[in-house]
Amino acid sequence: MTMNPKILQACPLPPPLAGKLPALCPVETLSDAPDQALFLRERGGEFTVLVTTGTQGADKGLIEALPNLKAICSLGVGYDAIDLDAVRARGVMLSNTPDVLNDCVADLAIGLLIDVVRGISASDRHVRRGDWPRVGPTMPSTRVSGKRLGMLGMGRVGQVIARRAIGFDMEIRYHTRSAKPELPWQHEPSLLALAQWCDFLIVACPGSPQTYHLVSAEVLRALGPNGYLVNVARGSVVDEKALVAALDNGQLGGAGLDVFENEPDVPAELLSNERVVVLPHVGSATRETRAAMCELVLKNVESYLMQGSLVTPVRL
Repeated sequence: MTMNPKILQACPLPPPLAGKLPALCPVETLSDAPDQALFLRERGGEFTVLVTTGTQGADKGLIEALPNLKAICSLGVGYDAIDLDAVRARGVMLSNTPDVLNDCVADLAIGLLIDVVRGISASDRHVRRGDWPRVGPTMPSTRVSGKRLGMLGMGRVGQVIARRAIGFDMEIRYHTRSAKPELPWQHEPSLLALAQWCDFLIVACPGSPQTYHLVSAEVLRALGPNGYLVNVARGSVVDEKALVAALDNGQLGGAGLDVFENEPDVPAELLSNERVVVLPHVGSATRETRAAMCELVLKNVESYLMQGSLVTPVRL
């Protein structure tokens, strides 16, 4: 589609993706440049396609440094780290990798929920420390089955999580900006009311300025000392300082977290709290899902180069 196209790889990518991109057209890796600003000034005009990840993203400066950029292909479903205003202003096309990671993120969300509510990781540490023979077993935990599950977000991932929860006989309600009448679960217009109603709140909405700190101190208080929070979305959706305070003050039962506000930095207060399970943003990190994500990025790049269109375009 484009004469003499060239790909700029923004950061290190999984080998199944990085190894196959050069077969499509020449590739340069920005993160390999000793002086990235100098590299962009001297060579930014060479690139028509940018390949990045959902966490690395692409800020306004990078987009503006690529005057001939036509398409951004991102590895991951989230695109909050990409400056969408700059993308729109330049008329750049954007793709992500939806659907292929739904199952694994949903599986992890349920796993985190069971872990933090039943105290699995905490009990594992208890045994490994030698506390079982010395002080006895851990205290009784909370039942998971038959509880009330609140979903913040009911998109592709949220719906799969909800279907998993049905197997645990949970009653489900969800909060989104607007109701989805085609779904069998009750929509709750107020997140605060949802938090007051549910035993467990799972965050599965996109990260954006509209969802920034949506899970506030007030929402956490409404969830209460017997309530549990699970976040497999974006760290920005939860007010992390308010979360730390709620846990420290006994206002929240516990939290299972795969994402954080300033990754990879995790507050020491969360690391030291036995009622918190922390993971290094691995919701989609299975071999099967990562392979499917890489393949979808390749299809998007190839589709743009051959046809000038994307397979999974983000509607901007």
